[in-house]
Formats: sequence, structure tokens, C-alpha cells
Amino acid sequence: MSLTFECTPLTVEGVSLNLSTIHKLNSNPPILFLHGFGSSKEDLADLTIQPSLKHHDFIAYDAPGCGHSVSNNLSATDIPFLVATAEAMLARFNIDKFHLMGHSMGGLTALILANRHPDRVLSFVNIKGNLAPEDCFLSRQIFMFPAGDGDAFMDAFIERTRTSGSFANAMYASTLRARVRAGAVRPIFESMVQLTDHGDLMGKFLALPCPRMFMFGEEMRDLSYLPLLEKEGVELADIVGAGHFPMYSNPVEMYRHISRFLDRCGWD
Repeated sequence: MSLTFECTPLTVEGVSLNLSTIHKLNSNPPILFLHGFGSSKEDLADLTIQPSLKHHDFIAYDAPGCGHSVSNNLSATDIPFLVATAEAMLARFNIDKFHLMGHSMGGLTALILANRHPDRVLSFVNIKGNLAPEDCFLSRQIFMFPAGDGDAFMDAFIERTRTSGSFANAMYASTLRARVRAGAVRPIFESMVQLTDHGDLMGKFLALPCPRMFMFGEEMRDLSYLPLLEKEGVELADIVGAGHFPMYSNPVEMYRHISRFLDRCGWD
């Protein structure tokens, strides 16, 4: 069964959404993928053609304010709203239990979602989602580099990202304008920083009862909390030749780790 591309209309907390969605849904608990800031639902779509993964069901969508999705209130787009959107999507497609994967902003959203529904999440692949204040190297820029309006901030943010010298950052920066509405940036970033600094994300992650993997690129091997994750039984996936975006820099290695993790977890 091939991927289905469609628009999914929803109303979430009074906000009208039309979400650009991709899915391959049969009878198995699917993988729900939540993309990162400035990324898209297609970031993990190759799951459906990878020989070791293509039998898994899959659903993803462009978050409100991102990609090809449409929202009539961009100012509502904070992390709690993104969690509510994920809950609405699960209800819309009658998904009870699921495997969860999230990258960056999507990893943080996924963590809050999993914390709200621990009995429904079969496994969780956290692809460099926020767990500690040191993770806010992108989102904290909303405070570090204040700008007069959203467009001015985006212009400067894109330039800083493009010239940072990290794996895949130049490619990532080249599509930011098309993948994020400027009006959604401030509420997303401010809520990411607030939750990361004060939301006990590490405690929430370690408390999850499901199998957990934390994936990161080799540029981030100095994260202070990696020894704690390993000690607490979280599987670590260190992707060589990558930074914050393993799906762009080394997708072969990324999918290999995901495939082995899901095999160990069991499918249903």
C-alpha cells in the first residue's frame, strides 16, 4: 500500500486548521511522526520504502503554521497547541496505540503527548528533542536576538543558521521561508524555551514506561545528560557525520538504528 497524501480539516481549541497529511494505515499500530521546527512531514517518509521498515504503518502531517498546512490563527501555535493538534489527529484517524517519533520541536511535542497518554505509546524515538536548557540553541534565539517583527527575525535567523558551519544547516536554512510562517515563530519558540527551562522534561522522559531511544548527531556527543539517559536505560543512537538533522546528513544510519529499535520493541 502506497502513501496517501491528503488535507485533513480540523478545529482545535477554536482554531480552524487544514493539515497537509501523509499516511499509510492498515491494521497495525502506526508510527506517528512529528517533525521539527523548519522541517516537514516528509522528513521520515522514506520509512515506507526502506526495505526493513516499509511494512510499518505511518502517519505524519505538517504542523500548524508549517509546510503546506493552513491555520487561521498563527498566534495560537505554541507547544501545548501542537500537542492538542496531535491528539485531534489521532482521534480523527481512530488511532489508539502507536509508535511515536519526533524530531526537535516535534520531539518536545511528542514527549508532552506521551506523558499525557503513556498507556497508548508503544515506543518513542526522540530525535534530538528538547530535554534540558542546553537544547534551546535554536529556540532561545527569540530572546537573544530580538527583532521588530517576525519577518525581520526570520531573515536574521536564516542567515545565522546558514553560516553556522554545522552539518546540514545550510540546506536546512535554504527552505525555512517555505516551511515556517513568520507569525508562528514567536509562540513556538517562546513556549519551547518555557517548557524546556521549567517543564521537567527529563523527568517526564525518564518516567515513560515504553521503550525509548534518544537519537543525536555526533556534533552533540558533549550533551551533559547523555550519561544519565544511558544509566536510566534509554537506548542512545549516535549518528556519525550528522548534527541536529540526521535525516538530512546520514539517513542510512538513522533508519538502521530505527529499524533495529523497532524490531527489539516488537510491532504490536
